[in-house]
Amino acid sequence: MFKKVLIADDIDFNDIAAVQVLKDLKVPEIAYSKYCDDALLKIKRAYKDNEPYELLISDLSFKADYRENILNSGEELISAVKQLFPEIKIIIFSIEDKSYRIKSLFDKYGINGFVMKGRNSIAELKKAVEVTYQNNQKYLSPDLNYILQDKTVNEIDNYDIQLIKYLSKGVTQENMEATFKEAGITPNSKSTIEKRLNKLKMYFKANNPAHLVAIAKDLGLV
Repeated sequence: MFKKVLIADDIDFNDIAAVQVLKDLKVPEIAYSKYCDDALLKIKRAYKDNEPYELLISDLSFKADYRENILNSGEELISAVKQLFPEIKIIIFSIEDKSYRIKSLFDKYGINGFVMKGRNSIAELKKAVEVTYQNNQKYLSPDLNYILQDKTVNEIDNYDIQLIKYLSKGVTQENMEATFKEAGITPNSKSTIEKRLNKLKMYFKANNPAHLVAIAKDLGLV
């Protein structure tokens, strides 16, 4: 089992399931951080001391307070950690349920597991830690397994995301060409944008751009 684990979460550590799970698994050294910046500093220091953390368990959302931070979310922490220490194992422990965002964490950062906080948190997190330690398989909460096979999530590219994001910000279809050109996004012709938008509406069975944005938000695309 892992010998040294860091938990990054902004709630009281005495009450969270991660602590109970790691104690049940007899992990000898458990450290905590309520801020992403502090978590990264702990990881850096541990590597410098030649006593690296083997596993990071992190939430995704961290509430802002009086303190200014460079890293303000679990995703930013994961990105920074993976750039510096790609070998560290990472399990996300979060209430997030947006399919696109969850899948992107596996695809973009290579996380080892994702456990959704809920009624079965302790059992699922324990399983995730065991699977992560024992082999190279990815662990995803059973209720979310469909995400990795979801064609909708797999076939949407960055161009589509940008288009939907601008729609969500109130940019009209008529003004999208100028907006794309100003942002340096290509292709940016009116006909291309119109074709892509029609494709997205058909793909998501959306009645209009507003409906498309609503569906995309439900999926976590924007």
